[in-house]
Amino acid sequence: MKIAFLGYGEAARAFAATLGAEANAPAFTAYDIKLDGPLAQDMRAAMAADGVAVADTPAALAGANWLISAVTADQSLKAATAALGALREGMVFVDINSVSPGRKQETAAAVADTGATYLDMAVMAPVHPRGHRTPVLVAGAVAQAEPALTALGFDWSMAGDGVGDATAIKMIRSNFVKGLEAITVETLLAAEAAGVLDTILASLSKSYPGLGWPDHAAYQFERTLVHGARRAAEMEESAATLDALGLTGALGRATAEVQRAMGRAGEIAAPSGDLADTVRRTLAARRR
Repeated sequence: MKIAFLGYGEAARAFAATLGAEANAPAFTAYDIKLDGPLAQDMRAAMAADGVAVADTPAALAGANWLISAVTADQSLKAATAALGALREGMVFVDINSVSPGRKQETAAAVADTGATYLDMAVMAPVHPRGHRTPVLVAGAVAQAEPALTALGFDWSMAGDGVGDATAIKMIRSNFVKGLEAITVETLLAAEAAGVLDTILASLSKSYPGLGWPDHAAYQFERTLVHGARRAAEMEESAATLDALGLTGALGRATAEVQRAMGRAGEIAAPSGDLADTVRRTLAARRR
């Protein structure tokens, strides 16, 4: 089996690492937009280290059995459009991007014109350390993908027959998960700014002991500082999902704003092992 990756970031690398350790390991090819910019050398080195062949253009991904799209949410349709020339009848386009049902349906329509089939896949937990064995939901062209999903050891569950059924669950869940991250980091940054961080932490620990303070807060800072930009794009899609349901995506858009600000802060203030220190340095970075 041959698997091509459209985008070679955290998720694609995690999938490649664990799939590559399988007895029936596929052959891998990948294209990433960073191959066309100043980080091209680093990206080529990462692919080489993982035993992944470099595709210099999206069209060079042709010949794979599966093309797994794993880009940032804001680039999902643009990336798929760029790769349409690589698709053919018999190929499965596996869209693992965290986008709204509407975005996946739009992408699926474009893919259908090539003769390839489209699989809506939603990754429902962090990809480390389980890689492709991370629990996923699937919808759409499940019948065509089922033999390979099972043979390769994916931990998959059927979400529905329609494209968007899997990602709808992910997007609605993200409204809570990423929203909780935003509430946590913004509250503790405000507490530090007001000089009451210890008091707020003690109060939250007493009111919500099941969250496991302070480890819960430290984890939220780590995720938002490292992945804030990507999470912001995801939350814009979560907001679009709620809007389409006749609700309001306002909370999702506010969460995106916080995640985006944390991502910018993360370029200056990396998380440390000490929560209070991380909060102080993040606050200084956010105020710049």
